Amino acid sequence: MTDVVKRSARAVLLDGDELVLIKRTKPGREPYWVTVGGGVEADDESIEAALHREVFEELGGTVDRAELVYLITDELDAGIGIQHIFAARLASMDLAARTGTEFSQPGRGEYEVVRVPFSPAHVSELNLMPPKLAEFIAANTRAIASVLDTPVRKA
Repeated sequence: MTDVVKRSARAVLLDGDELVLIKRTKPGREPYWVTVGGGVEADDESIEAALHREVFEELGGTVDRAELVYLITDELDAGIGIQHIFAARLASMDLAARTGTEFSQPGRGEYEVVRVPFSPAHVSELNLMPPKLAEFIAANTRAIASVLDTPVRKA
């Protein structure tokens, strides 16, 4: 059995019919987009608790509902990493309350909160990382929205 050496919690985060993402701009690299989330820490009570913490750190936000919808396995040197992907609805956001280390270390680049229409066409146009997640979201917008009972724009 392969050891799980890293876990992360990420959110396909919806606010109405928009997807909330982080646009990452790093020196010497083309901009790319990521879902809100990050690593599960030892003091997190659960993977879902890690998701709630990450949403607060990165957005000053809260979610009122989160459902696990997808897992991504990453092959790492010492074992495997598992990304737990949740569908979640944004309940509140206060960017002035963000607390993550990414905001205190300027050398890590920019973290811009962006909203895009939640449709296969719009998601497919982005350089959303990781590619497996981008493909999953684009192929499953209706299913993801139905989990959260959220309307979806037609592409």
